[in-house]
Amino acid sequence: MALTHFLATQLGAKLTEVRKNGTCAWLRPDGKTQVTVEYLNEDGAMVPIRVHTILISTQHDETITNDQIAKDLKEHVIKPVILAKYLDDKTIFHLNPSGRFVIGGPHGDAGLTESRKIIIDTYGGWGAHRGGAFSSKDPTKVDRSGAYIVRQAAKSIVASGLARRCIVQVSYAIGVPEPMFVFVDCYKTGTILDRDILVLIKENFDFRPGMMAINLNLKRGGNFRF
Repeated sequence: MALTHFLATQLGAKLTEVRKNGTCAWLRPDGKTQVTVEYLNEDGAMVPIRVHTILISTQHDETITNDQIAKDLKEHVIKPVILAKYLDDKTIFHLNPSGRFVIGGPHGDAGLTESRKIIIDTYGGWGAHRGGAFSSKDPTKVDRSGAYIVRQAAKSIVASGLARRCIVQVSYAIGVPEPMFVFVDCYKTGTILDRDILVLIKENFDFRPGMMAINLNLKRGGNFRF
């Protein structure tokens, strides 16, 4: 999992937590987070070195000042989430850089994404996607079920020690249960050749939509849209 994606989502979760538990009662629901991390390419594996920039834009009530917002975000959101070893005196903080953010949601912006952002579901751009949103789709839609199975396959390759970094891609044609192709790239970090890893993936994972729904228990609760 890319540290960039992990930290950004954890910051978002912490914003929600401190808003709901009253630690930062001035917070309101709308907001965004972004983290820029410097990596070292270690023979194909991306090793995080430091956090370069942290951006948090969050809705707030009318009484809070920008200085207090920055102070609270650093103390109650950033500090508990990001390890000190990744921060230094050159780390840049953009905390509500556009200024006041009192009006949020559809009332404040007509350019809202209707579904969950694809960039989030694909780990901040580290993973590939076909363009369709994952959310609001039932298990028969490979936009979502296919993403689940390739993630499981890639995680298994790394967890088993066959590679330090791995991406698995799969392509489908409508009405054809078998995938058109399955592709794996371990970025030259594999202990065996990519083509041999691909053989293992095909032997251990069933990429047919119906079987993915069964093996991943995607129809629990009914064949609903989720």
